[in-house]
Amino acid sequence: MRLVPERLKHNGLFINMFLITMVIIIIVSTTIAWTTIQMAEQFFFQRFSIMNAKVMNQVKDRFETFNYSIVTSANNILESGTIRSVLTEKQTTVQQMTSFYTVGQQLKHIQSNLDPYEIEIILLGRNGVSFRTDRNVWTISDQELKNSTLVRNTIGQPKKLMYQYDQRPNAASETGDQRFIVASKALMDRISGIVYGSMYFAIRENEFRQFYSNYTSPGNHVFLVDRSGGIVSSDRTKLIGEKSKELLGYADKLKNQSHQYIVGKFMGKDQIILMDYLPQFDMYLFNIIDKQTAFGDLIDKKAIALVAMAIVLLALMIVFLASRRLTNSLTSLVKQIGSAPKHDFDKYVSVSGTYETRQIGIAFNSMLDELHEYVEQLILSQKEKRNAELAALQQQINPHFLYNTLTSIKFMVNQGEKQETEATIHALISLLQNTIGNVSETISVKQEIDNLKNYVLINQKRYGDRIKVNYFLAPDCMDFQIPKLILQPFMENSFFHGFNRKAEGYINVLVWRDSENLICEVVDNGDGMEVGVDNSIPKTKRKQQLFSGIGVRNVHERIQLIYGEDFGVTISSEIGNGTKVRILLPIHSI
Repeated sequence: MRLVPERLKHNGLFINMFLITMVIIIIVSTTIAWTTIQMAEQFFFQRFSIMNAKVMNQVKDRFETFNYSIVTSANNILESGTIRSVLTEKQTTVQQMTSFYTVGQQLKHIQSNLDPYEIEIILLGRNGVSFRTDRNVWTISDQELKNSTLVRNTIGQPKKLMYQYDQRPNAASETGDQRFIVASKALMDRISGIVYGSMYFAIRENEFRQFYSNYTSPGNHVFLVDRSGGIVSSDRTKLIGEKSKELLGYADKLKNQSHQYIVGKFMGKDQIILMDYLPQFDMYLFNIIDKQTAFGDLIDKKAIALVAMAIVLLALMIVFLASRRLTNSLTSLVKQIGSAPKHDFDKYVSVSGTYETRQIGIAFNSMLDELHEYVEQLILSQKEKRNAELAALQQQINPHFLYNTLTSIKFMVNQGEKQETEATIHALISLLQNTIGNVSETISVKQEIDNLKNYVLINQKRYGDRIKVNYFLAPDCMDFQIPKLILQPFMENSFFHGFNRKAEGYINVLVWRDSENLICEVVDNGDGMEVGVDNSIPKTKRKQQLFSGIGVRNVHERIQLIYGEDFGVTISSEIGNGTKVRILLPIHSI
């Protein structure tokens, strides 16, 4: 499993180039395919809208013809003095019968203009007289008509011929009601401007629908909508009489744009919406075509998608082969450069491939030559520096330690303690020999423990044996080499800082082997201290550095300088429960 990331790592440039090119190809191909589909749809929309605009013009012609017949009949009624006199003057019964007969004859003549349509004419006079033609189309009583909004709207705009929608309850009809479209106009004297009545031309909505029904089909619908959004007539009969804010919104949009159509949502589907304003009716004529029905089979989106995918795959194959060929030499060079540290920088890379990779190879080989020379000088310099530092540190025995030790020896001489005096002097001499006399950077574990025991003996002679020191040493570890003076600073820490609150305790020194590592621990049950979360080495000021001048942090830094960052010192401690110092070292034999 590790081989896969390793191989991919050396082909990073190729992978990046290929991925970037692949993304660009996919984006461009998708954009072109999408644009092609959109342009094709727009083309069909425009052609389709032109064809439907001609159909709508034919429907408008029918509406205009109908309106012209209404206007002609209305003008004939307005010009009839007989009709005016019947609707304004008070007459005797005989006169009324004569006038009604005359009016009936005139309306028959006037109604001849409306013979192509099933229309009923109703006249209402100011004197309360009403008159109907013999066609019983509009099922509304005279009293209902007089109290309706139709009359109020008509009288309110006496100069205008208006078209209004009316719906009559009728349980006997298929839809449960009857719908009518009523053209109305006030009867007004042209000279005086006095309104003496009103006239109404009523046609059933299903008759009115015949003007455009031949042009409708499944997915192709017509709506006649008034200014308030009310649907006055439509082949979708269930929607007649309802209000549609959507259609009013589309009417506003189509009035403010140059296109004859708009694509939008209506009745939950994508629709192609065409609109024309009918000034004679003061209504909007909508032609709404279901987009899927109109163009579903004209553009094969699946075929276009397959072609685009085939083009993308072909382009990706070409890009893959071309990119691979261009980056092969660079990939080989990267592998050789990447493996150079494994050969201690003594293996030169091969100079081949393109001009750029050859120049990089030449430069890398030249750099290796300079690096070899630099590393040799650096190693020599570091070795000399470490030796100088260690020699200097070995001379930095704490004067107070020597002063206190010699004072203790003097005290033991005065007390006549010959054996203890000799043991203390012998311990001090051994300690000085190993710290000052021995300039080696490393010593055996046995030598380090002997130094530690001498140091402990001197301190116990000075301060008594209230602090016991125990040694737990693995026999097979005594000959391993370790840096000198790495245990003594931690022993001194425990002696002089670990038992300030406790009167007595113990310090355990442990050394053992763990696989390829050597573990050294100094553990006490003293006062304890606060340690960072990461068990890091606490920083110490210069005046707090311990015996021989080699402080706690110095030990840690020396180990990492010699063996690397994987090794060093960690401290764990708990207040009241003591402190444990662990030193991790690699195993080095003599």
